[in-house]
Order: sequence, then C-alpha cells, then structure tokens
Amino acid sequence: MYHDTPNAPPVNPLPPAVVVLALALAVPELILQAAEHGLIGGRAGIGWRVDAITSYGFFDPIFDWMFTTGQFPAEHLIRFATYPFVHLGFGHAVFAVVLTLAIGKMVAEAYSQLAFVVIFFASTLAGALAYGVFLTSNQPLVGGYPPAYGLIGGMSFMLWVKARVEGSNQWRAFSLIAFLMGIQIFFKLVFGGANDWVADLAGFVTGFVLSVFLAPGGAGRVIELLERVRRR
Repeated sequence: MYHDTPNAPPVNPLPPAVVVLALALAVPELILQAAEHGLIGGRAGIGWRVDAITSYGFFDPIFDWMFTTGQFPAEHLIRFATYPFVHLGFGHAVFAVVLTLAIGKMVAEAYSQLAFVVIFFASTLAGALAYGVFLTSNQPLVGGYPPAYGLIGGMSFMLWVKARVEGSNQWRAFSLIAFLMGIQIFFKLVFGGANDWVADLAGFVTGFVLSVFLAPGGAGRVIELLERVRRR
C-alpha cells in the first residue's frame, strides 16, 4: 500500500554536485548577458564575451603549438577544462545547462555524485583532445556540450544494460545520441559552422566507457552479459 510522507518534497531535489556544475555553466553566461545589455561593465562589457572565448576557449592552433614546441604553459593547459563554461550566446548556454541538469540528475542518482563529476570532466578533456587531434580548425571549441554528451553516454550505458537484462531492444538506449548527432551533422551540412560534433561524440564515448567502471556493478554486469552472449 502506498503511504504519503507528510514532509516529503514534491519533487526529488537535485544532487548538489549537479547544481554546482550547472551554476558554473549558467553564471558566466548571465554575467555576459548583463554586460552585453549594458547593465555592468560599461562599454568594455560588450567585448567581454570575445575576451572570455579568447582566454578560456580551446583553440586547435594553440593545441598544435604546444605539442610542436613541447611547451605547455598553464594559461593554455587550463583551456582543456575551462572551455565548457564559456558559450556563444544565451541559447547556446541554456541547452547545455538543461542537459546537464536533466541527464546529470539521472547519472548522479543512478551512479554517484563522484561518478557524475568524473564523467563531466573526463568528457570535457576527451572532447578537447578529439577536437585538437582530429580537426584542423581556427574556430574555438566552447560550450558545455562535450561533458553533457558524456552524461548522455552514462545514461545510455544504464539503458543499454537494462535492455540487455530485460531482453528488449538495446539499440533504443542510443536513440537520444543518434537524434542529437543527426541534428548536429544536418545543420553542419546545411548551414556550415564548426565541427564541434567531433568533441561531442568523443564526450559521449568517454561517458559510456567510463560507466563500465563507475556504474554500480558496471564491469561485473557487462562481464555477465558477455557470458550470456557467448553461451548463446
């Protein structure tokens, strides 16, 4: 029988780690929006976004320079971790924050808050590395999408394991990433722009693979599934 809990919240609260990282994505954009609307910063505030992208975005030419010269100054190494917190505009930031809140909540509750943080930052790093290694581009990589896609990878692993255990169609676990990747590639082909989908895909793969080790019973569950496949 179902019993109401008098003091239970109407909705499950967001895990603190998810809230902190979502705010870290949102607050810089709110500051830049205020500057661009003349609320803070005066005339100089109009250029704050360009300054932020220049200082904290990830640039392939800088990546190439570091590995060519063997020099890795901190001001450039930090870009591997800071680029998700700078966006191209309000809409660009909002979708990243929404994905982080929605998918991050699922991952943090299903795995742990530590696993959520690990997937977020590991996917951030993987996205930058993929962007630098596989592309030759003068356009900066910015925005919280590689880590958000990493969280989608964690969620997809969860759904994939569940589908395998239940004997249902496991490909449905990848429907969200297929939809999002399809949209990105379509807009790239039609309207042009950066190939940041490469970084997003790297983030997804990183999140999925890490989930094998971070999900409760993840590695053991995968081994069990593989044994079932072999027996068939």
